[in-house]
Amino acid sequence: MSRLEAEDLYKVFGRRPDEAVEKLRRGADREELRADGTTAAVIDASFTVEPGQIFVVMGLSGSGKSTLLRMLNGLLEPTAGHVRFDGEDLTQLSPRELREVRSKKISMVFQHFALFPHRSVLENAAYGLEVQGVPRAEREKRAHEALELAGLKGWEKSFPDELSGGMQQRVGLARALATDADLLLMDESFSALDPLIRRDMQDQLLELQKTLKKTIVFITHDLNEAMRLGDRIAVMRDGRIVQIGTAEDILVTPANDYVASFTQDVDRARVLTAGAIMSEPEQGYDPSDAPATVTAGTPIIDLFTPCSTSGVAVAVTGEDGELAGVVTRARLLAVLGETITAQDSAPDAENDGAAPGLVKQDAVPAQRGEEDGPVEKVNADA
Repeated sequence: MSRLEAEDLYKVFGRRPDEAVEKLRRGADREELRADGTTAAVIDASFTVEPGQIFVVMGLSGSGKSTLLRMLNGLLEPTAGHVRFDGEDLTQLSPRELREVRSKKISMVFQHFALFPHRSVLENAAYGLEVQGVPRAEREKRAHEALELAGLKGWEKSFPDELSGGMQQRVGLARALATDADLLLMDESFSALDPLIRRDMQDQLLELQKTLKKTIVFITHDLNEAMRLGDRIAVMRDGRIVQIGTAEDILVTPANDYVASFTQDVDRARVLTAGAIMSEPEQGYDPSDAPATVTAGTPIIDLFTPCSTSGVAVAVTGEDGELAGVVTRARLLAVLGETITAQDSAPDAENDGAAPGLVKQDAVPAQRGEEDGPVEKVNADA
């Protein structure tokens, strides 16, 4: 069972929101509603998040991503639709029951830290436990452990104004971890940080995730951050989710020109993997002659050196350790220059998982491993 499920979510602000939802279902767009004095922030959003997964929602300002996040924990009530957490429909809970869920099962990390300036680092980290009514000795113990996980051991007695921006954000992360919540909601949590500090926080989150395996919904407007962190990514535009998929899916088969424009400046060498671009070995290929043997999940940037020093293809192995394919020097170089565009009509595109209206030019990969499922697309006509 999925840890989190959003089904047909709508959020409309303004007059007669229920009528606005019906208009949207009949095909009206945001501009039509705005003329009537209503704003459609989220339109027909559906997705699932599996346990231990980092699900990233990406979009420009005004796309509806933060509104969507706040519906997931009940800070905003959906105009229509359902949010299910571990099978329980949060939209049907009373305010008291919803507060109980937020205090114990769902934690949130904000963009601007939201620390109490008059409380110490330890007291800030323990605040969620204090709200739960956890005894002081236990909450301080758990806060100490969370701060150590977040790399702040020794700073417990300091105050927020004595910390750098990155350290303050670590306190916010420790506060979320201390409650041992099953679900973390992170709203542009690293966006206010300098690039180097942001990268450090991304590393910290990925390192923590290896151990804690939390279920995380992460909001960002930065595609590189989305592709670095996300197990799966949802791209939003004008309140709608226009595509859901892995980083490779988004990069290789964009649902439309809007998604393609996002990905055009992405460093493919750090996103695409050997498994995504490998091909079948030629007859007589001997893996023992390969300059290197890599797993299917190896980023292609790690293939440059072996491919440049040998004319023999790099061997790619599957989860069972057996040969799954090869990457030749020519294939590696070709991948870096290939482009993919969305066009108005391409009836054959449906055969390989592309949304209607898309055509792939020199699309990567030539052959996808069996572990790669079809690209999931939602509302691709947005």
